[in-house]
Amino acid sequence: MQVSSLRSLASSILPSTLARDLPASFVVFLVALPLCMGIAIASGVPAERGLITGIVGGVVVGLLAGSPLQVSGPAAGLAVIVFEFVRTQGLSALGPVLVVAGALQLVAGAARIGGWFRAISPAVVHGMLAGIGVLIVLAQLHVLTDNDPRASGLDNLAAVPAAFLDLVTGTAAGNLAAFGVGLATILAMLAWERWRPASLRLLPGALVGVLAGTGIAGLAGLAIKRVEVPGNILAAVSLPGAGDWARLTEPGILGAALTLAIIASAESLLSAAAVDRMHDGPRTAYNRELGAQGAGNILCGFLGGLPMTGVIVRSSANVQAGAATRASAVMHGLWLLAFLMALPGLLALVPTAALAGILVVTGWRLANPLHGLHLHARYGLVPAGIWLITLVTVVAADLLTGVLAGLILSLLQALPHLRKGRLTIEQDAAALGVPEVRLSGAATFLQLPHLATALEQQAPRAGRIRLAADCLRHIDHTCLEMIQDWAGRQAAAGTRVEVVGRATVPREQLAGAVSGTVAPAH
Repeated sequence: MQVSSLRSLASSILPSTLARDLPASFVVFLVALPLCMGIAIASGVPAERGLITGIVGGVVVGLLAGSPLQVSGPAAGLAVIVFEFVRTQGLSALGPVLVVAGALQLVAGAARIGGWFRAISPAVVHGMLAGIGVLIVLAQLHVLTDNDPRASGLDNLAAVPAAFLDLVTGTAAGNLAAFGVGLATILAMLAWERWRPASLRLLPGALVGVLAGTGIAGLAGLAIKRVEVPGNILAAVSLPGAGDWARLTEPGILGAALTLAIIASAESLLSAAAVDRMHDGPRTAYNRELGAQGAGNILCGFLGGLPMTGVIVRSSANVQAGAATRASAVMHGLWLLAFLMALPGLLALVPTAALAGILVVTGWRLANPLHGLHLHARYGLVPAGIWLITLVTVVAADLLTGVLAGLILSLLQALPHLRKGRLTIEQDAAALGVPEVRLSGAATFLQLPHLATALEQQAPRAGRIRLAADCLRHIDHTCLEMIQDWAGRQAAAGTRVEVVGRATVPREQLAGAVSGTVAPAH
């Protein structure tokens, strides 16, 4: 795929932004197509329901979004929650739960608490994602052999030896064939990402992997499981019935809605923050983005889709493909709709083992231990410990318990430092009119929204902004990472951020964050 050629052709006949957004939208469509189906299968629901969420995430959320270049759709991070919910409560109950979760997101956006999700410790976020990655890998290892995943992560782990024994002894020939297709999908995906030619760099590895797995299964005539597609694709739209709405009085149903709202909101807004670091355009309006996600989840609940979040994989593909506005996200949703209406029969050719292969790679990347090692190297043992405990609790118990455990540990870590004084932020014009922000007391994740707002309001003069840290007595890794991102954006805009004040440990850490080499915790 020569995206630059497509863009050149488009620029000759279209307005400038549309000439960038149209080719980018097609790239994102190619990325989203296999992931929407794979995440739906991993969630224990039909593949077309994932595509419904992709369409809503593109068209509806794309129009309303507060993050102009973020792309929304079904997320691997919610597959574990949805799988367990569908297994215990039934698929019909998912629609009303999504409506309630979306309504909670709308209320949260209207109450302007979107910025608070930025205050979640990176140790908790990465620990949650790593735990989700482990759960995805454990479940999809069984799908790779055309078996059904078990009810929990620990059950899946316990069943791996027996599944492996069946595979090597050839107890079920179909298992070996499905595993071969899944392995070929993984190898094709990784090989393409490693050695693809520059002219085809935006052709996604996930799509290449699925095409390879599907081609092998078709040419060899393998009798393995394929994606099930309804004869009439509109049958995938499933409105909740009166009995489904009545179940909203059950505590377990309301608890699931609250869990989905919190996790989906955190993942969306953290993804939006990551996307902001990839481009120099307008920054995310967090409360508007939260409301847009809520509107999308409400609509998905009525249409029978999956829960949605902002998705970093699709969003990064959107930025890398040169998108200029939210029109790219909207058009990617229209591409998905056109495919679903015109060529649904092609979905029935895709082996479920091929989609499982894509998700094994996705889960492995989420579970990357380098995040924990990064936290340890830059911030010390305690953040790395929070990361590990969050990961283990997510796998051993459930997602919400793991996140709550991480948040409680983060709070316990912050409490001793609160005795050093509440964070005070003073703003003034120093010598030569250079803006100066003076920090005093303890800067923890509890004050991050206030600190972020104060920094983002600074207008540089003479190409400089000063941070004074004479009276700063503590700064945690959550604030350090936010300041590093802010300083990086300032540097990209040609503004130099200077850290001034007497030599102290917090000043040293603050200077490291501004320079991009955070000093380790003492």
